[in-house]
Amino acid sequence: MNPQSTRARAALVTAGVLLGAALPTAAYATLDGSERSPAAAPAAAPVRGEPFVESRLLFGTARSDGAPAVTDRQFMAFVDQEVTPSFPDGLTVRQGRGQWRDTAGVIGKERSYELLLLYPVAAAASGDRAIEEIRRDYEKRFGQESVGRVDDRVRVDF
Repeated sequence: MNPQSTRARAALVTAGVLLGAALPTAAYATLDGSERSPAAAPAAAPVRGEPFVESRLLFGTARSDGAPAVTDRQFMAFVDQEVTPSFPDGLTVRQGRGQWRDTAGVIGKERSYELLLLYPVAAAASGDRAIEEIRRDYEKRFGQESVGRVDDRVRVDF
């Protein structure tokens, strides 16, 4: 064998070894761009539930006009009057502590509520309209600069 073919052969062997070392990682790359190791490659998870929209609304209680903060009784009356008619199948209210920067750049801290709503994807348009009305009503009634909203698509099984 001549020296040129020996070098070419050595280069091919080296390239093959390097590619072989990278193969296990490449073999477990997924279409979404993430990678899984062979040990972490899970079996297909069963799909349960129906497609729903999960909307979380974040309500502050401090009023911009300096009036007393929204009380638990006032908030629950608002939920009963304004939210329940549009989402009678159920909802969850959580109490919390919120922090935000207002339009003047001042950081405020206050007692807050998180409202969790789940509704079928097929009802997304009507749910969106109802949620926007709820947000506007709360802002107006309780002197709020805004009501936060977070939406996500989820699968739900009751």
